[in-house]
Amino acid sequence: MNNIPNISFDSKIDQNNFELLNLTELFDRLDSIETHNPTLPHKIDFFAVLIVTKGSGTHQVDLQEYEITEGTVLKLAKGQVHAFQKSPNYEGYLFLFTEDFVMNYFLKSSINLISHLYNYHLTSPITSNKTGNTSFIHELKIELQNPNKYAKNDIIAALLMLYLLRLERFSTSTETQQHKSKKYDSFIQFKNLVESNYTQTRNVQDYANKMLISTKQLNHIVQEFTINTAKSFIDNYVILEAKRELVSTNKSIKEVAYSIGFDEVTNYTKFFKKKVHCTPKEFRAKQPS
Repeated sequence: MNNIPNISFDSKIDQNNFELLNLTELFDRLDSIETHNPTLPHKIDFFAVLIVTKGSGTHQVDLQEYEITEGTVLKLAKGQVHAFQKSPNYEGYLFLFTEDFVMNYFLKSSINLISHLYNYHLTSPITSNKTGNTSFIHELKIELQNPNKYAKNDIIAALLMLYLLRLERFSTSTETQQHKSKKYDSFIQFKNLVESNYTQTRNVQDYANKMLISTKQLNHIVQEFTINTAKSFIDNYVILEAKRELVSTNKSIKEVAYSIGFDEVTNYTKFFKKKVHCTPKEFRAKQPS
């Protein structure tokens, strides 16, 4: 298996922090893209929103297949692994934007509300909003084609931010919204700690200690947002990172085990097989080459 590099943002037009791509045009040149094969899993260092306007198909996000149809919106966060299907048979748009664009032009309060930007564990990457999609694409095209560049970045950011906030309201349950308070902040703290420390510890008590709360409190917080225990959240994140390593690198099984915090490859293999129902070697062999 070949290494799959992180794919950096590379705009072909004036601005260097966002771009709207027509999927039909993109699909026509898939075979000519030299940096990577878009139909194989690859990690992006920017954000993307895939909007389907016609047809149907599939798209892979973090090694999970999602069915997409007319009206579908697929939200991709920086650092996620995704792949287009081979010979796609749908139309639409892909809007790409960088982290700098988010930080420089989005309201801080809105960044915190749009979960898929940095907290994509909270909601599914897929939703549907046919009417909202049509309006967003229409207004975006008008602004992109406007020769007057005054406040262009600000206007496009405002359009995108409003669109993403409406998607968030559409896809987030009332119950979840009600908990976006101290418990929400605690959950985000836990999530961030797991992402930073999962190679050092998978012990719930360690994370509870870092947060100065009991394991019972931590479990209650995590269950409010994920319906899973804190231990399940930790293990699921470790498995996700393990899958990413297996798919996107040439590392040996032993090297992957060490890189995600296992001292013994046998323990890693047992852990992986228990969660995924196949060994790391078997999982890697199933992936397209």
